[in-house]
Amino acid sequence: MFKQVKQSKAYQDVVDQIQEAIMTGNLKAGSLLPAERELKEKFAISRGTLREALRVLEQKGLIEIRTGVAGGSMVREVNSDNLSENLGLLIRNCAVSLQNLAEFREEMEGGVSALAAQRAGADDIALLRALLLEAEGQLNLGPSGWDAFIRIDEQLHLALARMSGNLLFLTVLQSLYVNIHTYYVKYLPREEALLKENFADLCAIVAAVEAHDGDQARAVAQSHVSRFNRYMEQKGAQ
Repeated sequence: MFKQVKQSKAYQDVVDQIQEAIMTGNLKAGSLLPAERELKEKFAISRGTLREALRVLEQKGLIEIRTGVAGGSMVREVNSDNLSENLGLLIRNCAVSLQNLAEFREEMEGGVSALAAQRAGADDIALLRALLLEAEGQLNLGPSGWDAFIRIDEQLHLALARMSGNLLFLTVLQSLYVNIHTYYVKYLPREEALLKENFADLCAIVAAVEAHDGDQARAVAQSHVSRFNRYMEQKGAQ
């Protein structure tokens, strides 16, 4: 399964080989990697190089290093946790520019809305309508309901992501919505007029989904992201 590595990039070569074995299924979740002595011989590397490679694999969430008599490096099940965590850190720390965030969201949310319009069933439409009613009720309460309105907004977008039937969209958008509040707090004024405009956009997206009009759903979602990004850029420039 493994071969000697190029010494100029030894630890990375080890990482690449073990990662490939995991992703192709040659190493199954729950199985143990060979003992350190065997890996050192197979890769023809030092103990320090091997441990650096294992540390990187552990950071990637591909293995779990266990100590003790029954210890070793166990292959973990590949899932979306690390993707969500890394994306969340980028967003939570405002490490992505407003322009890049808007470009990403326009494509992501536009595509999700279009797919939801194609695939949503009667129960899905009923859920979206119920969320709109709940959002409207919170908006009508004035400032005391604004936090709840924003949470319902997120629930509606995540519902659209689930309706798209694409796990990658859902995973990425879950991380996005959990962490994007740092941008809202920093750049987006919390004003009744903006929240009402936001609600109108939600209504338009749901109407397009209900009509199974993917092109319209995409257009409304992208217009919403673009417009609200301009509001954030204007505040950021002040």
